[in-house]
Amino acid sequence: MARPTKWRKIEHIPSIPYFIPSETEVEELSENILKLEELEAIRLKDLEGLEQGECAEKMEVSRPTFQRILLSAREKVADCLINGKMIHIEGGNFTRNICSIACLSCGKEWKESFENLELIRNGQYICPDCGSEKIICKDKCKGKFCRKNCRWHRGLEE
Repeated sequence: MARPTKWRKIEHIPSIPYFIPSETEVEELSENILKLEELEAIRLKDLEGLEQGECAEKMEVSRPTFQRILLSAREKVADCLINGKMIHIEGGNFTRNICSIACLSCGKEWKESFENLELIRNGQYICPDCGSEKIICKDKCKGKFCRKNCRWHRGLEE
């Protein structure tokens, strides 16, 4: 059995999900779907000008994984530019942040995506080992991202 795909951390979610060649009928166009982590790889490497090691660190993936993501993204963008296809940006296996989570009942620790923390705050998320709802964020919102975005742990303290 293959291991689950690791979350890819992204900092930027675009406000415009489509790019369409001008002077063409949208109904006639074929499209390439550019995953959000592929867009992030292009942003970090080509727009920000970071080295691949730095990009991989920011996305919290290995350098070979970052290279595969970047190559896939560049291939899709090149195909769209050369062949006049529409780019649709959506989906992927991404997160805005990766937090360290712990179960107060059994002591299990694991990494979780920021998006799933809302489920924890609403009491809809349980420990995968013991089923307890006594889950906490071990990061205690110390990170720059968490201070701004992670409010659920304050709810546990109240």
